[in-house]
Amino acid sequence: MEKSIIKSQAQSRRTFAIISHPDAGKTTLTEKLLLYAGMVRTAGIVGRRKSQKAASSDWLALEQERGISISASAMQFHYKDVVINVLDTPGHQDFSEDTYRTLTAADCAVMVIDASKGVETQTEKLFKVCRLRGIPILTFVNKMDLPAKDIFDLLSELEEVLGINASPINWPIGSGKQFIGVANCESHQITIFEKSESGGAQRAVAKTCSVEEALASKLITEEQKNTLTDELELLEVAGNPFSRESFLACEITPVFFGSAMTNFGIEPFFDDFAKFAPAPGPRPANLDNGDEILVDPVNDPFSAYVFKIQANMDPKHRDSMAFLRVNSGFFERDLSVRHPNSKKDVRLSRSHSMFGGERTTVDQAFPGDIIGVVNPGLFKIGDTVSTNGGFSFKPMPQFSPEVVAQVRPKDINKKKSFDKGVEQLGAEGAVLVLRRRGSVATENLIAAVGKLQFEVMQHRLESEYNVKTALDLLPYNGGAWLIGDPDKFNPPSSTLLAEDLKGRPILLYSQNWEREFALRQNEGYELVDFLQ
Repeated sequence: MEKSIIKSQAQSRRTFAIISHPDAGKTTLTEKLLLYAGMVRTAGIVGRRKSQKAASSDWLALEQERGISISASAMQFHYKDVVINVLDTPGHQDFSEDTYRTLTAADCAVMVIDASKGVETQTEKLFKVCRLRGIPILTFVNKMDLPAKDIFDLLSELEEVLGINASPINWPIGSGKQFIGVANCESHQITIFEKSESGGAQRAVAKTCSVEEALASKLITEEQKNTLTDELELLEVAGNPFSRESFLACEITPVFFGSAMTNFGIEPFFDDFAKFAPAPGPRPANLDNGDEILVDPVNDPFSAYVFKIQANMDPKHRDSMAFLRVNSGFFERDLSVRHPNSKKDVRLSRSHSMFGGERTTVDQAFPGDIIGVVNPGLFKIGDTVSTNGGFSFKPMPQFSPEVVAQVRPKDINKKKSFDKGVEQLGAEGAVLVLRRRGSVATENLIAAVGKLQFEVMQHRLESEYNVKTALDLLPYNGGAWLIGDPDKFNPPSSTLLAEDLKGRPILLYSQNWEREFALRQNEGYELVDFLQ
């Protein structure tokens, strides 16, 4: 395909992840993006009653039962003049590793903050990951229709806790029940929204005009006008001016205000997002000889990498799906690519996009796009595929676990299905499968970042593999990868030296002093919390 077409298509792409603390409203915001893009007629609500419809981005049965996002999902659609690739990530800290991996596929991130709670723990952690990877961040202050913190205090907290300059692009007119709209900080035009009986399931009716026109039409009161004027004047004196260059350099975050539940402020945010968010750019990779290169999205031939693997997404197709982020060139169905780890050529004949768990065949894809390909057991998280071969993108970070359990099938006759399910969940990165180092026992040790991952694992083993399991928590609440010869390492008696399915050693411990004691007793070794 002509490079001019690839360039045009790449520049129209906006590939981003939505991050937040649990319950800040990120999946609801994703649903409203679908609504405003015309992908759904009515928006589903996360945390709904039984009579309410499910969010389109939550497809796992357990997600729909509990009203939380457990697995990262990817969707593509057009929004006005751009093509959106949105990665909706789990907010719950027990699934943070899935979120970290998904962030590697994003060109920017939208950080959702609860207006009443400010910057919360998980938000701070995810923000640091974005900064580490150089991912620019837009901030959406959500739930302005509920009692909120003082906005100036909220901006100060954002800057102090996260260490980044905040630049409001729009400004809320009121808060809580008095939240009626937003003002553009540059033009001072205001957008007033009408409350709807649909409860946010339909697009909000809005009118954009000057402050004087709004006052004359009685859309705002004299008091609201004076308060807004004073606040905007204060912002001009004390605020941080916005520049797209500073935003892309991760020096500043543009801030928007609204309510994802009522749709107030949603369309102005999405319109500016389409203008501010970056198109796909060059990605670092390593040649087979170890030299570093930058892979250009337009001038280099097709390349992509696997950032997620998920089995049994569709009950009709009990298979595994590998999600690829396209980094360069042009993809077309049936493309033959080189798989470096296996040294094999692979034909990508069954390529799909996913929407609410439903598959759609993908015939073409461009830089920034996310495609799912049926995984014949070949692909692993972090794998690079390309038409030319000879290089690999930077490896995915592997995080150490914080909880460990032993799991077994309740019915020994289900052992074969159980082993298959555990192997698949391990390949997805949903859990870390370990075995005691030097042991010939066949027991399965399962490690994870949080206990909720065990609940999901047991639920999926039963629903997808028809295996009921028993799980016993082990007394280890920390783990670290061992750097050094494991055969000569002498672990403390209260710890356990295990290894993952790749044979990499990991020390499991109950208290931090055991980790420090192990290092003092074994000079020349390192214990690290993640592998890069």
